[in-house]
Amino acid sequence: MSLDGARDETARREFHGFFERHHRELARLAYLLLGDADAADDLAADALVATWRRWDRVRGADQPLAYVRRIVVNMCNSRLRALVRERGRLSALGAVAVDRTDGPDVPAMVDVRAALRRLPDRKRACIVLRYAFDLSEQETARVLGVSVGTVKSQTSRAAAELERVLRGRGSAADVLSGHRAGAVRPQNRPEREA
Repeated sequence: MSLDGARDETARREFHGFFERHHRELARLAYLLLGDADAADDLAADALVATWRRWDRVRGADQPLAYVRRIVVNMCNSRLRALVRERGRLSALGAVAVDRTDGPDVPAMVDVRAALRRLPDRKRACIVLRYAFDLSEQETARVLGVSVGTVKSQTSRAAAELERVLRGRGSAADVLSGHRAGAVRPQNRPEREA
């Protein structure tokens, strides 16, 4: 086997391991940002295809998972903007969009999903990464390419908006992260390895 062939095989094995470790998490991130399981699976697959195309750059990054999370967030934002444009065209034609839910969602999760969809992209991404993925403020800032201060303010504002919308359901952060009402919320933690 040539040196290039051995290098290609090593890259394939590394990427396969990365895919196996992170595919579900990336699909979950896309689902929480999009609110549509089928679209989230497709988007996660597309993000991983894009990752493979850039694998040399991704694996050389300080935080490869943060790099790929950013790809997912960017792709979700693009998809949401396209959906908004499409809904605008449909409403101009008088078509009515029906919101459907798959599976036995509890009412609280349905409410949270609806409330999340109302948040602007950056606020939604901050709250999802902080509470659903339990990332630190620094990790979230790195994924989104913004300052820690922006993460703090956007997360705080998003949580306040969710609390206002979800009054009576317990803490929005608790519902989003799957904790019981009153459970301990994420704090500023030291950095973790991605």
